[in-house]
Amino acid sequence: FVFAQLKKKGLRPSPEANRITLARRASLDLTGLPPSPEEVDAFVNDTSSDAWEKYVDRLFASPRYGEKWARWWLDAARYADSNGFEKDRTRSIWPWRDWVINAFNTGMSFDRFTVEQLAGDLLPHPTIDQRIATGFLRNSMVNMEGGIEPEKFRVEAIIDRVDCVGRTWLGLTISCAQCHSHKFDPISQTEYYRFYSFLNQDDEPKIDVPNATQQAKRDTIIQSAAEFEQKLTSEIPDFESKLATWETSIQNAQGDWQPIDPREWHSTPMKFEKLEDLSFLGGGDIFNNGVFRFWADTQLTNITGFRLEALTHPNLPFNGPGIDGNGQFQVCEFTVEATPLSELKAPEAGSTTFRATTNTVVFNHAEADAWSPGWEPAGLIDGNSTNGGWAVDFTYGRRNTEHRAVMEATQPVGFAGGTRLLISIHSKPKDSKLSNYHLGRFRLSLTTQNGPLHIDPLTPGQRKILDIPRTQRTVGQQRELVRAYLFSDPSMSAQAQKWDELWKDWPKAENTTLALTERFAPRHTRLFKRGDWTRPMEEVHAGIPAVLPQPPAGAPESRLTLAHWLVSTNNPLTARVIANRVWQVFFGQGLVTTPEDFGTRADAPSHPELLDWFAQEFMRPTWKPKSSSRTATVAANSHEMEPWSIRHLQRLIVTSATYKQSSVISPELLEKDPYNHLLARGPRFRVDAETIQDIALKTAGLLSTKVGGPSVFPPLPDGVMQLAYNQIAWNVSEGDDRYRRAMYTFWKRSVPYPALTTFDAPTAEQSCVRRVRSNTPLQALITLNEPTMINAARWLGYRTLTQGGLSDTNRINFAFRQVLNRRPDAQESAALLRLLGTAQSEFKDKPKDAANFAWTDPKNPAPLPEGTDTTTLAAWAAVSRALLNLDETVTKE
Repeated sequence: FVFAQLKKKGLRPSPEANRITLARRASLDLTGLPPSPEEVDAFVNDTSSDAWEKYVDRLFASPRYGEKWARWWLDAARYADSNGFEKDRTRSIWPWRDWVINAFNTGMSFDRFTVEQLAGDLLPHPTIDQRIATGFLRNSMVNMEGGIEPEKFRVEAIIDRVDCVGRTWLGLTISCAQCHSHKFDPISQTEYYRFYSFLNQDDEPKIDVPNATQQAKRDTIIQSAAEFEQKLTSEIPDFESKLATWETSIQNAQGDWQPIDPREWHSTPMKFEKLEDLSFLGGGDIFNNGVFRFWADTQLTNITGFRLEALTHPNLPFNGPGIDGNGQFQVCEFTVEATPLSELKAPEAGSTTFRATTNTVVFNHAEADAWSPGWEPAGLIDGNSTNGGWAVDFTYGRRNTEHRAVMEATQPVGFAGGTRLLISIHSKPKDSKLSNYHLGRFRLSLTTQNGPLHIDPLTPGQRKILDIPRTQRTVGQQRELVRAYLFSDPSMSAQAQKWDELWKDWPKAENTTLALTERFAPRHTRLFKRGDWTRPMEEVHAGIPAVLPQPPAGAPESRLTLAHWLVSTNNPLTARVIANRVWQVFFGQGLVTTPEDFGTRADAPSHPELLDWFAQEFMRPTWKPKSSSRTATVAANSHEMEPWSIRHLQRLIVTSATYKQSSVISPELLEKDPYNHLLARGPRFRVDAETIQDIALKTAGLLSTKVGGPSVFPPLPDGVMQLAYNQIAWNVSEGDDRYRRAMYTFWKRSVPYPALTTFDAPTAEQSCVRRVRSNTPLQALITLNEPTMINAARWLGYRTLTQGGLSDTNRINFAFRQVLNRRPDAQESAALLRLLGTAQSEFKDKPKDAANFAWTDPKNPAPLPEGTDTTTLAAWAAVSRALLNLDETVTKE
């Protein structure tokens, strides 16, 4: 395809690049690191006919491959380690990054890669890895400022996700249709919100990521609990009949409770959103104390009590019902004030105040289904709003479950003509040991039934199970009722205690990540007038824009349907978009130069037939390596002969004559094709920001080989973190973590790592499928003076002295090959020797400067070669610094 285009233009391909250049080029493209001199030598000296293919195989087999290509995907996913916006608090989502690295290293097909990230939780019996994969969509920014409207920023997150999916898989600016129909592409505003609906049906949990040991112990505890419950029938006489009697006795024990629908509510700094079931879900900023107030009007005149339900929700930590910690909660005081509606009228002329009679409701009794020792429900009505109260903090088996408390009034509450109730929930005091144990979701109810009032032993969910005939309940449903029985019947207290004991050693996972889960009740998606979430219009249902191929008729309106549609062979747009972006990595620009926009305003592909064939080969591969042995190797090691193999596309590129051309540009090509659209020469452009740092660390011998894990904190210039409103402690990582690949650098959105953003790393505020490539003086200052680069120069100087031989000429050759993989010519060698001599003279006159430049950690310097002083080491560090700053060092030739 490329050669045919060149012939039409009267051009010829460039000759093949030399083997050293090719080895470096492919290594940078496939692993993001330069090859070692030994790897280059092995390839250069390999005289077999498939030497290049074997070299490429070794690059694919490297764990560095997954890191390089995961970074490519992280750009599109807008990965960051903090939430963004003003507070920009830290988050843990690096397990998703590990999942992406592993997906590339194991050769996961792109269709599965897509489905698991967009809908892994909706697959049958999803694994923990498939749930982790859904973190792709959770990479959206999250606003936790005080006073925000949680629903507003939930909508903003869905809008971001629509844009991200549109850019990443479809190459369409679908987000342009948020406020009005697209001005250029055939996407209406209604179609935008139909697409939006696919992503609008989810809750957003933070999930545990246990390690293998922790998971094994958890499995053992779960099995032990199941066996304990099964033994109850055989070990306790008449257990089944007692359980049946208890079920009958509580059929009508829930009482007559009416949920309160407040007309107004207020909380500072947290904000609460009213849900469809009249419960309230907290969000926004979280402080250690607060008062939540709710105003409601009622015509009832004989209110006898109030109920406070602490409810779970997937958006809360570990399902809640608390909003922080491990889902525990504490309430210090529950108060109610009643005012006659008839007295809430406009003030008399000349008066500026209302003179309404307000009565504080007196409670004589409080009861709860459960409480922690010393935190009885009586504390809710003891008149002390700054201490004590009701709290629930159990072992794992009962910690994240729903609970209820009822407060009985001494006298009936209510006025003829109507009553306004002010209900106040006093949160924990500042000096409490329970940090941020606010209620995350709760519901208020009232009753007019005569006392004494008692607590319902079952949650609403357990009551639904109770309504199912016993013979039709699942094993899990029946166990749920057994557990409720154990903790509500005093005669079962010994068994309840044993059950609690089983869970006390539940291992807490050290790591968590953000994921998605489908809502129990679907949301109603409405078109927003001019994109304003406060102006909802007609309801819409999930669907694909009519200009694109459609999913199968009758397919569920779910993320899983969307994910399968994206990678359906009936929808070739995704294959074209991804194939184009893969091409872009190798050649610096895509066959379509706007990978984020395949719409009507984009330039046509430079090689349309090539893009068509490449996309088709992605979906239905037909090309095979040139020998049967190579075919077997490819198929066995990387699934490359299967559909949707990213690695298949990459191999097609790196083994092509187009890719292997020399990047040297002739005057003719400079005139006729300065930007290399026709591909008459090999690629030549500056490597990505992360690769610049990684090159320096690898050549210095410092680069850690560890794969995956939490983000790290390399040295940061003084004062940088002070630019953030919400500063974090940037404790520089120690040991190997200090020298991890740049992709693991902690990414704070409000203050991104400056050494990387200076070289055009995206800020992660939105999806990025095409990095800009700028050229500024700041970049030279970074490579000259940034702490990691300086340290790399020091250690490359040390390596040169200890491993480069005895003569300066040999040492120059050694350092040059470490950095650039080739030997210097005579002119280059002479220039570096002059630099060495100059540096030695200057440092000899300034021994203090030499000592400072020679070592980054004077408390633990490596031993110097015998007969070498710090002046010599500093001079070689200066030479290394020059090598790391060469244009050729940061350029893929």
